[in-house]
Amino acid sequence: MNVLMLNYEFPPIGGGAGKAHLCMLKEFAGNSSLVIDVLTSAPRPGFTVENFSENITIYKLGVHKKNLHYWRKIEVIEWLLKAQRHYRKLLRENNYDLAHAFFGFPTGWLCYRTANKLPYIISLRGSDVPGYNIRLGLDYKLMAGLFRKIWSGAAAVVANSKGLRKLALEFMPALDIRIIPNGIDKEKFHPSEKQGFTKPIQALTVSRLISRKRMDLLIGAVGCAKELGLDIHLNIAGEGNLMEQLQRLANELNLADSVSFKGRVPAERMPQLYRDNDIFVVSSAHEGMSNAMLEAMASGLPIITTRCEGVEELIAGNGIIIEQANAEEIAEAIKKLADNRQTCMKMSVAARKRAALFTWSSVAGKYIELYQEIIKNKKSDS
Repeated sequence: MNVLMLNYEFPPIGGGAGKAHLCMLKEFAGNSSLVIDVLTSAPRPGFTVENFSENITIYKLGVHKKNLHYWRKIEVIEWLLKAQRHYRKLLRENNYDLAHAFFGFPTGWLCYRTANKLPYIISLRGSDVPGYNIRLGLDYKLMAGLFRKIWSGAAAVVANSKGLRKLALEFMPALDIRIIPNGIDKEKFHPSEKQGFTKPIQALTVSRLISRKRMDLLIGAVGCAKELGLDIHLNIAGEGNLMEQLQRLANELNLADSVSFKGRVPAERMPQLYRDNDIFVVSSAHEGMSNAMLEAMASGLPIITTRCEGVEELIAGNGIIIEQANAEEIAEAIKKLADNRQTCMKMSVAARKRAALFTWSSVAGKYIELYQEIIKNKKSDS
């Protein structure tokens, strides 16, 4: 099988979608039945070609990236304009069986325009689904017709969680949308040997610092938790356009000593970061399926999360779901865990067990089955 993959973000650019794509490529590497070309982005102008493995080549189109974890509209347009030419060049020079686009837009747009020549798969990741990102509300309305054409023209549309599929079906109720979740490397991410909470309690969140993540709720929850008598410290790993605003908030609430902004943590240090903490907290309004939550679960951390997509699959006896997203409720949940060591221990074991159900090898296998199905249908139609 000869597959062309498209993703406008790829590490170090972006968040969960880029990380998931990278993990999938690692599973595909060395597979003699697959030849994969990847068209993606880089944070600086220019064009580079990287040999990821014997069967995988990555073509990187550089853009004028201001922030690695936040896409300005001008940056998306810049990548799309540059990608059009390279996409068509790759199609002319290679005999692909299908294209696999991460995100319905902008990558899906390229595939849609050549659908008469090459069938394509869309992997919905979150922000490409109308209703997911409040910041993009007007864009969703303006581009609704185009989105419907792109989704309808795909040979398959895949969501990474039941929640994201539900949101996508609100936009296109009649569309057949499959689910292939994210995965986790449970050998790389594993629990520490410590028992119970440390003092102060170390709470961790790993997130882009953008409005959809509602990090202000977590900072406020630290203040509420202290009012409940808890000795707590919040560690925030990640970058984003709201960094300075959130730092000011911590200062205004007199929590500067209780909140640490760690910035972007290198991938090789992430497993130990999870093991150094006691609980994992999430305050997102929307998620596709959180890679960071899966990593925390594999690391044996109890989860406290607001209700969002992906929670249905991930939380089952290993955490607390906050139905009303506010700082007070999050603080109460933290106290509940801090006051009951036995509950915490059970959740830790359940988290690790639950994470074991999600492997990247399984994810890769399901996509290969989908590739084979589409190629078979293509041959039967010709």
